[in-house]
Amino acid sequence: MSQGSVHEWGRVDDDGTVYVRTAEGERAVGQYPAGSPEEAMAFFTKRYEALAAEVDLLGQRVRSGVMSPEEAAASVKTVSAQVAEANAVGDLASLIGRLDSLGPVIASQREARKAEKAQRAVEAKAAKEKIVAEAEKLATGSDWRAGANRLRSLLDEWKALPRIDRASDDELWKRFSSARTTYTRRRKTHFAEQNEKREAARVIKERLVKEAEALAGSTDWGATAGSYRDLMSRWKAAGAAPKDIDDELWKRFRGAQDTFFGARDAANAALDAEFAANAEVKEKILAEAEALLPVTDLDAAKRTLRDLADRWEAAGKVPRDRMKELEGRMRAVEQAVRSIEDERWRASDPEKSARADDMVSKLEVAIAKAEADLEEARAAGNDKLVAELEADLTSRRSFLDMAKQVSADYS
Repeated sequence: MSQGSVHEWGRVDDDGTVYVRTAEGERAVGQYPAGSPEEAMAFFTKRYEALAAEVDLLGQRVRSGVMSPEEAAASVKTVSAQVAEANAVGDLASLIGRLDSLGPVIASQREARKAEKAQRAVEAKAAKEKIVAEAEKLATGSDWRAGANRLRSLLDEWKALPRIDRASDDELWKRFSSARTTYTRRRKTHFAEQNEKREAARVIKERLVKEAEALAGSTDWGATAGSYRDLMSRWKAAGAAPKDIDDELWKRFRGAQDTFFGARDAANAALDAEFAANAEVKEKILAEAEALLPVTDLDAAKRTLRDLADRWEAAGKVPRDRMKELEGRMRAVEQAVRSIEDERWRASDPEKSARADDMVSKLEVAIAKAEADLEEARAAGNDKLVAELEADLTSRRSFLDMAKQVSADYS
């Protein structure tokens, strides 16, 4: 046997048989008849090197934790069996030792995985309990849109969680499922009731639309306007019909209203145009009436005022937005004349002087307030109110002049 046929962990016999040395003795691993003993030994040592590389790689994978403890244990067992029976020359015992050293590593990983699993189970149970609590709260609520969406999200969250112990998992699932069922049942009941209410509202509103359309051509402006106000109150009280139907019915209802009120406004506008001339006549009559103040000749003022009153009535109606102003100014003149007449009747009353002084004081207070109101109206740009207040002040100042004269007569 040549020197090249000897190896630290094996040898090549003269017949080409290759042996490996183990703790139990030599073991034939094969023959290499096609080459020299050195080539035969090199062939089987390369097999060992490949096997050692496999053991190294397995050790790295096991220690890195990329394999589960079960996968690691199975792989170590498989490779250990391969090493024990390997047809290779090398320190097979050291490879077995390296594989055996992975046992404690795997055991430690198994315990760590077990602890992690237990922790995940605790966390999963807490998460599921939280899901159940929220679902049970939603089940008693009445947020029918967001609630349904949230319950679907909670179901997805539940599915993403790992199972816990069977008893706890089943019990929590039963509560979760019951909450979803309760919510769904209440939601269906709610929408069924809503549908009934909407259908009832549809029937009522269809009837109201027919009534509104029947009134659209009326020219009884006052009574019909009142009828439309009543119809609107009943419309609001009826509630909502199904949306598309409700929109269509409202369009018809509003159209009938617009037809009536448009015709009324047009008629009123025509009347206002007709009455505008009457207002000009009454303006002239008022100028004559207000020129009587302050009253210096009561009998003459009364005669003139009677004539003006007849002309006033004969002038006819005025536009509605002028009515209050014009009538107020005329009543102020009439009241001023009447006040002078009343004062004459009370001339012999011993308390007249005191009453006259009291009237002067009250009129001065009233005029001061009216002047303040007038300034506010001017600042606000309310021309209509300015006109009314100016007319009112003219009358009150006339009264004040007369009241001061009466008071002076008693002094």
